[in-house]
Amino acid sequence: MINRVWVQTIKVTMVACLSVMAPQEGQRQAAAAERTPASPELCDIQHGACTKEVADVTVTLDILPKPVKAMKDLKFQVTVSGAKRLRPAHIDLGMPGMDMGPNRVELRAVKDNLYEGEGVIVRCPSGRRTWKAVVVLPETGKVEFFFDVIS
Repeated sequence: MINRVWVQTIKVTMVACLSVMAPQEGQRQAAAAERTPASPELCDIQHGACTKEVADVTVTLDILPKPVKAMKDLKFQVTVSGAKRLRPAHIDLGMPGMDMGPNRVELRAVKDNLYEGEGVIVRCPSGRRTWKAVVVLPETGKVEFFFDVIS
């Protein structure tokens, strides 16, 4: 179900993606820098969950159903170990090196250390498929996951 917030998010994302299709010199340099060996490692979200650590806390992100596709309703699952029950957490979705506008997935506690939320990853007209999910854990920190989606 797409509500007004999703429609606005899709509009902002489409404008951001279209700006990539005709980049200016500074944007070209940023895009080139994005492809350097120092780029963050992609997690293989298409084949399973991805795990990282922040402040002695292990954070695991999974997105369902598989394969993870753009423009589909998705369930985002975050498992946290090494931390007490968290205040409301969320995921900010975007594309690396591009201002996509707000696309937030609010997480709710399902059971001890498991949080879930629903969201949509929009399709970028430029053809880019790499996305960033920033899991924000109040009082703990942020963890960034980079992954590819299927258009």
